[in-house]
Amino acid sequence: MINLERKRIQKHFDVKAQSYESSAVLQKEVCNRMLERLSWVKIRPEIILDAGAGTGWGTRGLMDYYKSSKVIAMDLSLSMLQQARRKGGVFRKPGLLCADAERLPFADSSVDMVFSNLMLQWCDPKKTFKEFLRILKPGGLLMFSTFGPDTLKELRHSWSVVDDAKHVNEFIDMHDLGDDLMSSGFAEPVMDMDMMTLTYDDVMTVMTDLKAIGANTPMKDNMRGLLTPGKLKQVIAQYETFRNENYLPASFEIVYGHAWKVDKKNRQVSGEIKIPVKDIGAIKK
Repeated sequence: MINLERKRIQKHFDVKAQSYESSAVLQKEVCNRMLERLSWVKIRPEIILDAGAGTGWGTRGLMDYYKSSKVIAMDLSLSMLQQARRKGGVFRKPGLLCADAERLPFADSSVDMVFSNLMLQWCDPKKTFKEFLRILKPGGLLMFSTFGPDTLKELRHSWSVVDDAKHVNEFIDMHDLGDDLMSSGFAEPVMDMDMMTLTYDDVMTVMTDLKAIGANTPMKDNMRGLLTPGKLKQVIAQYETFRNENYLPASFEIVYGHAWKVDKKNRQVSGEIKIPVKDIGAIKK
């Protein structure tokens, strides 16, 4: 059974599904960078799970890159998947699955690759990593992106001057995510990060855009009374101190990671992995 917090997130994205792509400039750019990183790895996946597929931008990219693979778009929001279905290819359709990444309805060792773009921040990483490991076949690959702790630092600072309430999501450090990967059982994790900045004309546009893509935290019912016109005015005034060359910045720390599920049959005591000669070479798309 899905818990109340997961239902709140699901409802939020159901509401935003139709307008999501028009605001998801950041998500598309990060996804494109992830797709470029596919050339770094040598894998011939038969079944790929796009976990947190949203409107299917990454799903379509995966289908273009791995032309013979079965790609399954999975999302917590049914409305998002409906948008993905409408935008799917004419001759080749992805599989669609409405499910929770923390409780995946897949058999053990049934997927060759898990691809997840900016979804992990909505989950418990340890639970999600363990589920990804469970469903991956030995030798399978996890590739993901998520937000790091410097994301929305301007907005977080502006709110901190006004009150002590939580108005912006807290994001996990890259090194902690790497530790979580290892403790979950993944091998050879590779982590790195980028700082990306979007620019806006005014503070209200920043807040509207972030709410549309779910990058900030939708207020819970018991917090609605805390937002007053006076407090909002203070937040706007504080955010304006970040204005540079007539634009307001919104910073995003993007954390990228990939790791493998070890094929224990081919693992040496030293921790090295033996790769069959037949598996060495260029990827055939």
